[in-house]
Amino acid sequence: MLTRFIALAVLLAFGCVAQNKNADKKVWLPLFNGKNLKGWSPKITGYALNDNFANTFRVRDGMLQVRYDGYDAFNSRFGHLFYKNPYSYYVIAVEYRFVSDQAKEGPGWATRNSGIMVHGQDPATMGKDQDFPISIEVQLLGGLGKGPRTTANLCTPGTNVFRDGKLFTPHCLNSKSKTYDGEQWVRVEVKVLGDERVEHIIDGEVVLSYEKPQIGGGAVSKHDPAVKIDGKLLAGGSISLQSESHPIDFRKVELLDLEGCMDPKAKNFKSYFVKAANARCKF
Repeated sequence: MLTRFIALAVLLAFGCVAQNKNADKKVWLPLFNGKNLKGWSPKITGYALNDNFANTFRVRDGMLQVRYDGYDAFNSRFGHLFYKNPYSYYVIAVEYRFVSDQAKEGPGWATRNSGIMVHGQDPATMGKDQDFPISIEVQLLGGLGKGPRTTANLCTPGTNVFRDGKLFTPHCLNSKSKTYDGEQWVRVEVKVLGDERVEHIIDGEVVLSYEKPQIGGGAVSKHDPAVKIDGKLLAGGSISLQSESHPIDFRKVELLDLEGCMDPKAKNFKSYFVKAANARCKF
């Protein structure tokens, strides 16, 4: 009898250890499947939602590519590729590289320039001629081979943020990242905590952070004024990838959801969740 009791205790203890290890294991959701654009919708300035003009967004060799070989000239046709689901508390990660030459008549500031848009508006609410979604932009830049040029910067089309307890209204703010010249791959992670805080991360280091993302400011045009409610905190929203006139490859786009079951007794409990959604718990 005692032997059976000890054996049962060992099994239970082993089960707890196994569950605890599973609780710490991060589950990254691949938003890009490496095969096609399933789950994604393009919105390009001057075109309706889901009109992928000139095959701007495409998949080749397992990579999500942005290309302009079908353009006579760029002509301010800024594009964004939206993922199907909005999120609130999460980490979005991309691995990207800039390639080739900028499209003809692309703006000078857009050379080796793209971005990840977070807490964005629903693409269905964008005007046909709207240039950028109201959103927080994690600006991706490549070096120009002539001095420092940081990446994972902040830009704010139709938005503002708080920095050091004060409203920050300039359009862009540089991170403290190093410069990435040439066609090297770069991994950028963005930790988004609802309307509380956003962190830009490279190689495990926070290179920029800010608080209270909200609607406000300028740097967005041809939008519906009813959508731009200045001062409204952004607790969640769409995620999109930019097309700003320079070819870029994405070999990975993945998301770590930080919202989920926070009951330690549940099978799908994760120790890294920060926002409870216990209706998702599985026992």
